[in-house]
Amino acid sequence: MALKDLVHAQTGYNYAFLDEGSKKEIRRKLLKAVALPGYQVPFGSREMPIGRGWGTGGLQITLALLGTGDRVKVIDQGTDASVNAVNIRRLIERTTPDVTTTLKTADATIIQTRHRIPEERLRADQTLVFQVPLPEPLRLVERQESQTRLMHASKNYSRMWVALYEEIVQHGQIARSSNYPVLVGGRYIMAPSPIPRWDIEKLNNSDHLSLFGAGREKRLYAVPPYTSVVPLAFEDYPFAIENFHGVHCMRCGSDSSYLDEIVADNGQKIFLCSDTAYCDERVANQQAAGNTGV
Repeated sequence: MALKDLVHAQTGYNYAFLDEGSKKEIRRKLLKAVALPGYQVPFGSREMPIGRGWGTGGLQITLALLGTGDRVKVIDQGTDASVNAVNIRRLIERTTPDVTTTLKTADATIIQTRHRIPEERLRADQTLVFQVPLPEPLRLVERQESQTRLMHASKNYSRMWVALYEEIVQHGQIARSSNYPVLVGGRYIMAPSPIPRWDIEKLNNSDHLSLFGAGREKRLYAVPPYTSVVPLAFEDYPFAIENFHGVHCMRCGSDSSYLDEIVADNGQKIFLCSDTAYCDERVANQQAAGNTGV
């Protein structure tokens, strides 16, 4: 008997892996999270067939939302081909036979992501689910969770502002390149997951619903559509995104997307789109235009 025969012989999974009670609880907690943008809602995180810290929170949200006709896209730092993204996609395929998976952003109804937001603007009928390793933005200035909860309740964020000021004193700028703290709906400071600063603007007054799940920390939170998401910054040290001036993607030629810097075998630095689906679509469109003589 081949190994693949043993894999496909496994049966007995509940629809979308989780039991119905667990999915109902997650959906109820998500409703509260949507009603309180940026607020961290505790939930009973379940054991999953992947290690904690590798996307269990986002995966539980995705599985709780899936239904007949949904189309799911899973990306890890912009690519659909990473080990983490492939394994999560396979679990979804095995446990939800009436749900399809896709590599195209425009075709997906649910997009589960780690560390990136797709370059393509998402629509109102799409949901973006984030895998979050550390949901508490105040953890860097206060280690005790009992105190961070009090700070959120009283909107006492002075220590966060002091921490940002100290970074300017030490480095001449706010040095955080990812997981940059944001103020959601004018009320709660939120950790937007380790997305680059480039992606934060895509959360502000977006058309789509953004859901965040931290399985290890047992927290859910959300940014509803058309909600303000403002990065923390000082007037004389404004928020700035990554600068890719003068470089472009080696494959598709894009100079308006987030680029990964890669060192080639010959030691030369090249740049490629982090969002591989966006890059592939641009290449396909260029080839089609070339074939038709446009």
